[in-house]
Amino acid sequence: MSSGSTPARKLVLLVGTVKGVFLYQTDERRAEWKLSGPHLGGWEIFSLCGDSRNGRILAGTGHFLHGPTIRTSRDFGATWEPVERDPRFAEDAAAKVKHIWQIVPGHPSQPGTWYAGVDDAALFVSRDDGRTWSELTGLTSHPTRPRWAPGFGGLCLHSVLVDPADPRRLWVGISAVGVLRSDDAGETWKLRNEGLHNVAPAFIPDPDMGRCVHKMVLDPARPGVLALQFHGGVFKSDDAGDSWTRISNGLPHDFGFPLAATHGGDLFVVPLLSDENRVVPDGALKVWRSRDAGRSWRAMTSGLPQKEHFVGVLRDAMTADPLTPAGVYLGTTGGELFYSNDDGENWQKLPAQFPRITTLKTWQP
Repeated sequence: MSSGSTPARKLVLLVGTVKGVFLYQTDERRAEWKLSGPHLGGWEIFSLCGDSRNGRILAGTGHFLHGPTIRTSRDFGATWEPVERDPRFAEDAAAKVKHIWQIVPGHPSQPGTWYAGVDDAALFVSRDDGRTWSELTGLTSHPTRPRWAPGFGGLCLHSVLVDPADPRRLWVGISAVGVLRSDDAGETWKLRNEGLHNVAPAFIPDPDMGRCVHKMVLDPARPGVLALQFHGGVFKSDDAGDSWTRISNGLPHDFGFPLAATHGGDLFVVPLLSDENRVVPDGALKVWRSRDAGRSWRAMTSGLPQKEHFVGVLRDAMTADPLTPAGVYLGTTGGELFYSNDDGENWQKLPAQFPRITTLKTWQP
């Protein structure tokens, strides 16, 4: 490297598993990777997030003794500390926090703000940089709340999105309920399910409920555009969630969990066989990419196992980095971790075998 060149910025891939956290460090070239871990060995990890504002990592964890808690690290996972007050409902509440499914930072204009989505479905906020958490009761007091019914995996609030153009606008995705949006920083919420169908009317005979959202993302290339992997297809909204349109034509199956969007405008999904058989079709691991907002899809297979490979991919186990070309990362229920550093065209397996992978996040500290 010449003395006048600019050092490549560090990129960290956070890997959450059912037996702890692992960290891969690389640079923007994404050619060489350095692995550390397991950190929090033996703990179940359901959510991870790196804070580029102060170098911390936040983990939503589960443990047979400690229950669901948030842990933080300031030294790239070497040591972890509990927060002062975890997300918890009031002592007299019927609901209990069973899992912390998602942790996301607030808007860049709110450097101390964090959000956490949990099961039983609720949204918690921290305004002191993650030290203490309080419930946004406007969501759990929504008029439809008594009619919310859990999906197969529980009443999970698993997707939390913050509008990059408006810090007061939030979206959440809840299994078997659907999409809700707040335009006042979580004080009040409205269902945003127009165009989504009830996937189980026999079990949830409610005209407003039964919209089983599996994963929802913002399109970083197009303001106000969202995409979601539904129990029965992939859908897109061009109007901030006011209405949804199915964009699954060309995919081999409607069912799936993971979904990722890149700053270049690409969408990535991994279709699975069915609700009863949550593995990739035909034993072939294929990542499907759309470059035209879901009008067409192409299977990306170069470097991925295509024979007798019966694995699944969980909802939070695929992500993309903000670089150009984009890096896309995929973890399987079999503990394999694949990545592409060229917008999904070609894939490589990182040389480690992990426990079941639950969550992947990229971070530039």
